[in-house]
Amino acid sequence: MTHVLQPLVLRDLTIPNRLWLAPMCQYSAVDGVPGDWHLVHLGARASGGFGLILTEAAAVVPEGRISPQDAGIWNEEQERAWARITDFVHGQGSTIGIQLAHAGRKASTYRPWADARGSVPASDGGWTTLGPSPVPYPGYDDPAEMTEDEIAAVPGQFADAARRAEAAGFDVVEIHAAHGYLLHQFLSPLSNHRTDAYGGTVEGRSRLLVETVDAVRSVWPEGRPVLVRLSATDWTEGGLTVDDVAHVSRVLADHGVDLVDVSSGGNAPATIPVGPGYQVPAARRVREVSGLPVSAVGLITSAQQAEQTLVDGAADAVMVGREALRDPMWPLRVAAELGGDLPAQTQYARAPYAAR
Repeated sequence: MTHVLQPLVLRDLTIPNRLWLAPMCQYSAVDGVPGDWHLVHLGARASGGFGLILTEAAAVVPEGRISPQDAGIWNEEQERAWARITDFVHGQGSTIGIQLAHAGRKASTYRPWADARGSVPASDGGWTTLGPSPVPYPGYDDPAEMTEDEIAAVPGQFADAARRAEAAGFDVVEIHAAHGYLLHQFLSPLSNHRTDAYGGTVEGRSRLLVETVDAVRSVWPEGRPVLVRLSATDWTEGGLTVDDVAHVSRVLADHGVDLVDVSSGGNAPATIPVGPGYQVPAARRVREVSGLPVSAVGLITSAQQAEQTLVDGAADAVMVGREALRDPMWPLRVAAELGGDLPAQTQYARAPYAAR
């Protein structure tokens, strides 16, 4: 059996293979409620053989949405809508996780295909954003610096969302602490200029993340995994480094995190040396230092590349984003090219992939 087609066991959950769908925002929800688009988008990838389906960022509170069209999981209507999707994904033999998120200072922005850019004004459905410090992301409105009470509320907001995620049938929760959103904003010295217990050293800057993990782990079923997505570097002088994030990941291992989803960037404009597998070295470093399983993501587009990432010990699973948008059944193609066994859904069995 090829490495990418082997199951991965995290706590009591067996994920059938190591080709996973990365979280990708669709900017297509109404009042935070996922709809038919989300069912078809995620359901198609489950039918295509991805072992773990991760949803787009689901905001834990309304003001945590990246855009007014982002999905959420702060009320019962959203919970019921997600349950329809988890039921379908389970019916295809896949597992499913929800990415719990708060966008912080990068909230209340226009979705990518809107005519306007930057922060959405209140007159157009926007709201005042929050951040660890009153430092804006370039091109966006200034956030309000969070008070101690506002910071103290965040772990409970994530925990409430995790309770709803359990009720909706999710197998996994992933805490989003990457790509310049709230928990990443606290982690990075570029956006966190606080001088209290939530700023300063990496221990202070990671405090909110650790408290959030503790809150989620305390309500999430013991047998189900908790993942954390981290940006391993800000790609900017004075920002987060891979060693910082590897250290934080080692701490998270002691707080019940089961896997780190290693990405990078998003908290400041930067020149990023994008290329095939460009984030894999960071995943390897986090894996070595933390002792945790990790997933790697970033221009992993071929069967051989995905397989070699695992063979080399750089990661335990691969997250696939844009290639999954191009080919919802990419795992079936990978299996055909590597000579592995990943059966298609019965309805599609008469059209098997062939090795290129």
